[in-house]
Amino acid sequence: MNTQLLKKMLSLEFIQQPAGKPKNDDLQFQIRQLKNSNAKVPVFYVGAGTCGLGAGADKMMQHLSSYLNEMQIEAKIVEVGCIGLCSDEPLLDIQLPGKTRLIFRKVTADNVISIVEKVLQHKIPLENLLGQHASQELEPWENIPYLQEHPFFAPQKRWVLKNCGLIDPTSIEEYMAHGGYRALARTLQTMTPTEVCDEVEKSGLRGRGGGGFPTGRKWKFALNTPAEQKYMICNADEGDPGAFMDRAIIEGDPHRVLEGLMIAGYAIGASKAYVYIRAEYPLAIARLNKAIEQVRDLGLLGENILDSGFNFDIIIKKGAGAFVCGEETALIHSIEGKRGMPRPRPPYPAVNGLFQKPSVINNVETLANIPEIIGQGAEAFAQIGTEKSKGTKVFALSGKIQRTGLVEIPMGTSLRELVFTIGGGVSDGRQFKAVQIGGPSGGCIPEQHLDIPIDYESLKAVGAMMGSGGLVVVDDKTCMVDLAKFFMDFIQRESCGKCIPCREGTRQMLEILNIITRGRRSEHGYDALERMKSIMYLERLAEVIKDTSLCGLGQSAPNPVLSTLRWFRDEYDAHIYERQCTAGVCAELITFEIDSEKCKGCTLCALKCPTQAIYGDRKMPHYIVKEKCIGCGTCVEVCNFDAIIVK
Repeated sequence: MNTQLLKKMLSLEFIQQPAGKPKNDDLQFQIRQLKNSNAKVPVFYVGAGTCGLGAGADKMMQHLSSYLNEMQIEAKIVEVGCIGLCSDEPLLDIQLPGKTRLIFRKVTADNVISIVEKVLQHKIPLENLLGQHASQELEPWENIPYLQEHPFFAPQKRWVLKNCGLIDPTSIEEYMAHGGYRALARTLQTMTPTEVCDEVEKSGLRGRGGGGFPTGRKWKFALNTPAEQKYMICNADEGDPGAFMDRAIIEGDPHRVLEGLMIAGYAIGASKAYVYIRAEYPLAIARLNKAIEQVRDLGLLGENILDSGFNFDIIIKKGAGAFVCGEETALIHSIEGKRGMPRPRPPYPAVNGLFQKPSVINNVETLANIPEIIGQGAEAFAQIGTEKSKGTKVFALSGKIQRTGLVEIPMGTSLRELVFTIGGGVSDGRQFKAVQIGGPSGGCIPEQHLDIPIDYESLKAVGAMMGSGGLVVVDDKTCMVDLAKFFMDFIQRESCGKCIPCREGTRQMLEILNIITRGRRSEHGYDALERMKSIMYLERLAEVIKDTSLCGLGQSAPNPVLSTLRWFRDEYDAHIYERQCTAGVCAELITFEIDSEKCKGCTLCALKCPTQAIYGDRKMPHYIVKEKCIGCGTCVEVCNFDAIIVK
């Protein structure tokens, strides 16, 4: 670590120079070197986040390293985080001296050598090419599209994700070469804690963890509460199915999160911070530990940081994977060594939090916004988004969609643009049905509301919520009753059990959903009557849980059922009254018939049927005895003529 150079970059003289004014040429030259823009040898950037490694980036990297050694090619291999386009992993960027970076998709151990050989000869293999990165310092490639023009990236505005996939997350030098820690230096040397809180409040930043409470106002509560000790807490306990924003941000740009955390600590008068992160994120934890070690070595953690009189330290606390610990009071209990269970509020954590001291809990994305707000100014952030929802929002796109991954869009972007422009629409040629947004406590939004803007108020109006940013797309093969059952099962298992409405109410709701998806052959005696009786109380039970649960997780637990009931009641009616699953998902409600015109009488289905429910002579159309059929679907799997009709 070039400590002397990095401290020059944090000097008051350097950070206060006006934008556009020529700075020290020698210092600027050294900064460009840290960015690898002056590299004299080829540089290979491998997308080595969890998603990339899962797709085979490690094996690809091994093959690349072996090839370079064997051919005695002097080059650098740099591991970077995820740039967001997870569906095209593994990703490889190649930067030749003086030229802009090229980015290639689906680069595996089998094709990496071929791609590298062609690029080294200045012959670009277009079949794997995504584009080139724009640069003011390097010569562009001719007739190669820019990555910013790709439909996945074009509508995005990357504040939080601006470095992810571009810089080495283990290098504090590279982070600082891209402007890192200048916001912290400016904060400590030129601003008071009240001015920092005012700036964040003026920006309009709201908590990105789901609640949407104004961040600056939250900080002021803690700042104005007198105490000898205060705490900042970064909530990285990402428990929603389909959500991976926090993990990717920390893996790709851990210093941004730390810088935001330190600025927040200064703003509220805290001297200690905890990062509460899931133990299931080993790569994120490793990169976070490395980043903390680097900032401590540079003197940005500890006592009297940058001679400002500000003392600050950061401790990592690993969570055990309890979903309820995403709730801030349960998270506090977990840090204290207690069982993770919510407590009634008030008092709020900003007044009485960790160890009964004033504490502020912000999630990863909220803190990652802070350096940009301080660096570019509150007005720049407030100009993005809508009147009540400012800035950008990071979403994790998953489910039945062409391009899965991490996206950052301005607030107010429509769901349609997110799903069909950025995400490329529904995969496998199927029809769009709904998006599940906001995690297990969120709601489903149908096609007729795809044009609503993505902001806190608009989503609430259609029975959904922003949540932390998980967004799952479902197609016409998805049963909405089964989807609601999946999320209710998750919520019921993750309930802490402290309050009766959540503990018992979610269990009863799950049982009702199980009853709805049950066939007649599973019923005996008065089961059919009990079934109808329980269904009549489903909505009433959901409202009671919302009104009487202790914490926000319990209060939002019925949302998957209520939103699917609101927009897909016809599917519930088909399950309840006709005992049919139109999507063909609920096994006990599926019936099978044989198309006599397609059936060739091969007898394979009859031989494989476990209950001998299929009859027919050889080379003659067969038929199914419904009373004996158990709905296992074996006949569908073994039929070579697509003669089985599923109803």
